[in-house]
Order: sequence, then C-alpha cells, then structure tokens
Amino acid sequence: MDPRLKRLNLKSLALSLTDLVMPRVCLCCGRGLLPCERHLCSVCMADLPLTHFEGARVNPMADKLNSLVNAESYLQASALFYYTGEYKKITQALKYGRNFGAGHFIAGMLGRRLASSSFWAGADVVCPVPLHWTRRLKRGYNQAEVIAQDIARELGAEYVPGLLRRIRRTGTQTRLASDARAQNVAAAFEARPVWPRATTNSRSLWERGDFSDGAAKIRILLVDDVCTTGATLAACCRALMDEFGNSVEIAVATLAYVD
Repeated sequence: MDPRLKRLNLKSLALSLTDLVMPRVCLCCGRGLLPCERHLCSVCMADLPLTHFEGARVNPMADKLNSLVNAESYLQASALFYYTGEYKKITQALKYGRNFGAGHFIAGMLGRRLASSSFWAGADVVCPVPLHWTRRLKRGYNQAEVIAQDIARELGAEYVPGLLRRIRRTGTQTRLASDARAQNVAAAFEARPVWPRATTNSRSLWERGDFSDGAAKIRILLVDDVCTTGATLAACCRALMDEFGNSVEIAVATLAYVD
C-alpha cells in the first residue's frame, strides 16, 4: 500500500473532493492549496515576515505608539507580520473580502504567539477597535472583532466589544498622511466601564467603578487589523486612559504592522 494513503482521513478526503469543484488557493501567491494547507501555501507560510515583537517589550511598533500617547508607563505592542508585498492580501481578505476563515486562522496564530509570553498571557480584557455604527451597518461586521475574539480565546481573557465606542464618524485613513490621520481620529472614541457576566479577578474593581487609586491594574489588550501610523490605536488608548486613569495597563496587538 502506498504509505501516503495512511495519512488520509475523512477531512483531507473531503477537502480533496471540494478542491475539485472549488479549488482553494493561497491568499498571497494564488497557488493551489494542498489538502494539508490552510489559506497559505507552505512556501508563503515559511516566508511569512514575522515581526517577533511579542518577545521584545521595546520594539518599533511600541516606540511608534508611545510617541503618540503620553502614558505613565511604556505601552507594549505587537503584530504578527509586516504589512508588505503579497502579504498585504491577508488582512485585505478579511477586511474587504469577508474571508472569515482566513481571519480566524491568522488571528489564532497571533494569539498563540502572544500566549507564549507571560506578559501577554496575563491580559484580563481583550477589546477591539470599534467601527462607527454606520460603517459597521454598511460592511456588516467589524474585522477587529473577528481578530479580538480569537486572541481572547487563546489568552483565556474576557472579550469585551463594548468597552470602546466610536462617537464620531471619520473619513478613511488610507490616503492620509501621518499628521492628518491623527487629526482625523482625534476625540473619535470614548470608553465605557462595561463588563460581561463572566467573572475575573479584576471584576470587583470594575463593578465598583473606582479607578482612581491605581492599587489594582486591569490589563486591557486593544486589537486591530493593521498598525500603520498608530493614530487610531493611540486615540483609543487615550480614551481608555481618560476613563480609567492609572488603574489600567494597556497593550496593543494587530495582525500586521507597517514599517
């Protein structure tokens, strides 16, 4: 018997049959995927430009964010890969193409890398960068929420989508320069002390609504799809600090980072 047949199972057989009708292709290079490959071919997966920021507290992404936010302590930041070349298609597939399967796959990769670090694994709350309700209604979903849910699951943290709210609709950031991006999202967000029904070690502090003394720290992980200039993420961080003061410790994670 051909030894390759021993590795076949019902799932791989089903994928093979499906590929005959609707061939799956690599998000980046367009090459047809083998049954053992998911969303990225083996070549593109091997060449994925990982940042390795999760293992370095001081890194270019964190430096960029801290230059925009006047925080008492250095804010930690991490991204899975550099937003470059054909790898841009990974986040675009989720944001514009409704490819939720790819989004969950890549977000899970990021979550597992964060979970390997003691600091990131200690997050209490995972919160997505919100869309304005009109934009969410038009698109039908918020890509940051898709990513944040998977990261929260990997970290064993609370997923709190209502913690931040976008109170002002802003124009697209895509074609704006750095200063214009910061001005575009200024005062566009507000934070609200909401908490899900599940219990955590920090819930009692949250329920009291007393964030003034800084005796206890609630670790909030803010999540988005891409960090470009950091303007949107910085505006969200400022909203969280304005609401909760020094009782929160904020970190930021995105799928991709623009160097």
